[in-house]
Formats: sequence, C-alpha cells, structure tokens
Amino acid sequence: MYITEHPILPKVDQKVIQFYFNDQILHARAGQTIAGALMANGIKKFGISRKLHQARGLFCAKGRCYSCFVTVDGLDHVLSCMTLVEEGMNVRSKLSDPDVGEARS
Repeated sequence: MYITEHPILPKVDQKVIQFYFNDQILHARAGQTIAGALMANGIKKFGISRKLHQARGLFCAKGRCYSCFVTVDGLDHVLSCMTLVEEGMNVRSKLSDPDVGEARS
C-alpha cells in the first residue's frame, strides 16, 4: 500500500523500477529504500543472524539496529533501511559474515 496523495506530502515520483533480490526480479517505486521495496514485495526475511541463525529483517527502520543488512552489488553489510533502491540493483540476503581479504605485504 502506498500513499499517493496527501495534503502535506510533496508530489512523489511514481516511476516503477526493476531490481533483483536473490536472483528474483522485483519492482519498486523510485525513491524507496531497499527495505521498503522488499517489504512492498512481501519479503520480510532479509537474511540470517550469524550467532543464533534466526531470520533478520526490518526492525528499527532508521539505521541503528543493523538488523537489515544485505549485500548490494557485491558490497557486504549495506543497511537496506537507509539505502535507496536503484534500477538494476542486485541485492542478496546476508547469510554469513563478509569475505575479508588477507593483508598482503
């Protein structure tokens, strides 16, 4: 559900864009966060917690709890609640710790 008109809100761009979540094509509205777009597509599970192996998703929606981490275009630990979705963006569930390269001398 989207608010399309409201007296105190500015006019919102209604352009629909396409992005990918775990290789599935989804649609979002321009200006939505990744978390908002996932929720609008019925996706509530964004990943798995590394310690307790429980589902993670949108919790605080303001970038403080780190529960909504996803991988975006290969970049690990992106806050989906603070990042706007873009055309063609490739989003993946966060199922493990990020790959950390070894220091080279």
